[in-house]
Amino acid sequence: MPSSDQVAEKLVVKMADHAVGDENTVLATLGLGSCIGIALYDKFSKVGGLVHIMLPENPGGKKIVKYADTGIPFLIEELESLGAQKRRLSAKIVGGAGMFKSESGDSVMKIGARNIEAVKDTLKNIGIKIIGSDVGKDYGRSMYFYLDDGRVEVKSFSRDLKTI
Repeated sequence: MPSSDQVAEKLVVKMADHAVGDENTVLATLGLGSCIGIALYDKFSKVGGLVHIMLPENPGGKKIVKYADTGIPFLIEELESLGAQKRRLSAKIVGGAGMFKSESGDSVMKIGARNIEAVKDTLKNIGIKIIGSDVGKDYGRSMYFYLDDGRVEVKSFSRDLKTI
């Protein structure tokens, strides 16, 4: 935790955006449905970042943080510029819900499930271990990433607070 004379800087990460910070920072992203928030943390340097991805793969667009396959590598580069080392990074992921159901009860286009798979595959291919997750199901979430210790709090409507 920041010392009593320091107040944590709170940054809200919007859809298809990202933010990075140090131990005096709290990163949040609100209203994750099928989107996924990926929190990467280097516990040695206490540097972390959060990216809010919307879709699995970039078809060649300029908004690279919108997609799992380009947003995660971009976030890693940002963290390395602040002193993090890729080999020390760990990940926590939140979101990927099946929010939209068809008349038959199936998730429409299964974007949440596709996002989960893309995030897991991208992190695995880069060599970053997922140490915590709250993904899938059929409800939205908000996440709060505390860079003083790397914890992530997950809040959902009418559900208990979860710490991962």
